[in-house]
Amino acid sequence: MNYTFLDNAATTPMDKEVIEEINDKMINVFGNASSTNFYGRQAKGVLETSRHTIAQSIGAKDTEIVFTSGGTESDNTAIISTALSRSEQGKHIITTAVEHEAVMKSMAYLENLGFDVTYLKPNEEGSITSEQVQSSLTDETILVSVMYGNNETGAINPISEIGELLKDSQALFHVDAVQAYGNYDLDVNDLHVDFLSTSAHKINGPKFIGFLYIRDGIVIPSYLKGGDQETKRRAGTENVPAIAGFAKAVELISGVDKQKLQEKYFGYKKIIFDILRQNDIKFEVNGSTKIESLNQILNIYLPGIERGILLTRLDIDGYGISGGSACTAGSLEPSHVISAMFGEESPRLNESIRISFGKYNNEEEIKNFSEALVKIVKDLDNIN
Repeated sequence: MNYTFLDNAATTPMDKEVIEEINDKMINVFGNASSTNFYGRQAKGVLETSRHTIAQSIGAKDTEIVFTSGGTESDNTAIISTALSRSEQGKHIITTAVEHEAVMKSMAYLENLGFDVTYLKPNEEGSITSEQVQSSLTDETILVSVMYGNNETGAINPISEIGELLKDSQALFHVDAVQAYGNYDLDVNDLHVDFLSTSAHKINGPKFIGFLYIRDGIVIPSYLKGGDQETKRRAGTENVPAIAGFAKAVELISGVDKQKLQEKYFGYKKIIFDILRQNDIKFEVNGSTKIESLNQILNIYLPGIERGILLTRLDIDGYGISGGSACTAGSLEPSHVISAMFGEESPRLNESIRISFGKYNNEEEIKNFSEALVKIVKDLDNIN
């Protein structure tokens, strides 16, 4: 059976060129980048060349890129280290009710330490407004953390507007851009952000590597305690082969027209919509139907169709999708994102699925998936 992978928001398959780059560096550049001998200098050279490639991809300086183990560590570092180091200036933080668990659980941890967190409620398209941020700001606000695009619905937030709003505030601005990076052109200066989190495995790179952008002039303590790597901002020996693989993945996406990429994914959405409508399948989109979203992500509500059963049937038929965030979907717990958008009693919590596209998908796969989805939904409707 040919298996079609449509869970790219959870992870993406590594590009062959990335794998080759990692293998080469594992074999030929095995030194510790902190060592001063030949092998260490060789590793340091690869590390800094990779840092430069990645910095250029977001309009940053090389010195503003700190390598981490991925999006979770980047989010944790930006949020917790900032809060703990700036608590004398205030203990108020603003975020949204639809952030990734890496942000939500960081906020819960800080609340237990006495910080006050405001969770902005999204509209039914899953986004918030800059006006909501403005009305929630106080003299005690030290940090605002808002994701660029949602990992379950694809909803995009007005990051540049929020960044502009915060320029005259003491509050630092953190953006989780894990899903947006590589799918949209991002420039940290245009967005007016102080921190930006990414993860390589969302752009056909390796797992367990990412970076945190920290604007020059902002000093926060290393979240991990240990050596002085990453100019004392992230302790631990750098994973040079993975970082080189990350840089290769960035090189491969740098020449991609992001607008055309989003138009292609929007076209995939339309194929699914058209086939469902042609077959009289009732559905609604959880999120925006406009092109101004992360179009690689589609979250749809299928009334009366239990999510767990549908996911199993699709998996048996050779289609890999999910019920929401991969970090929570394994337990099939109701989505906090859908709950924030539609309420805790909404049937959407247990009758919605997430489909997410990637560079290796094509129109034929999307058509075949849509037809399989129609057949399964009709079968389940007949059983019900």
